Amino acid sequence: MRVSEAIALKVSDIDADRMTMRIEQGKGAKDRYVPLAARLLQALRAYWKTTPPGVWLFANRQGTRPIDITVAQKIYMLAKLRAGIVKQGGIHALRHAFATHLLEAGVDLHTVQRLLGHRQISTTMRYFHLSQGRLVGTRSPLDLPKPLSLP
Repeated sequence: MRVSEAIALKVSDIDADRMTMRIEQGKGAKDRYVPLAARLLQALRAYWKTTPPGVWLFANRQGTRPIDITVAQKIYMLAKLRAGIVKQGGIHALRHAFATHLLEAGVDLHTVQRLLGHRQISTTMRYFHLSQGRLVGTRSPLDLPKPLSLP
């Protein structure tokens, strides 16, 4: 999801039964659902034990509205620093990584397009950064078990 969508999440947008998160009125004023990882749900539950949730998943200090995008970006950069990650890239890089990992896991392009909330497939295509190992490991169609029939 986009950082603007992540900070606008409400606790009520988390559906643990369906393992989804509802993005309400994302870019293009569209609603959509994205998968909720079991590990993320577990982390959220641990977070809620120390900080009981109000309306917003990530509220400002007063609890009156979501945190600002710049706060989310600073938290991301601090987490990278603490983890010893030196690779360049801001919080938006997570979106690119998400799309790339889905593709490498065999998820079809149209599913990735819908998860990212794109109208145009060409927009989704810009998010794919295939790893060199994936490119090198790809077999030629001529080497597939069932040979292609030639006319």
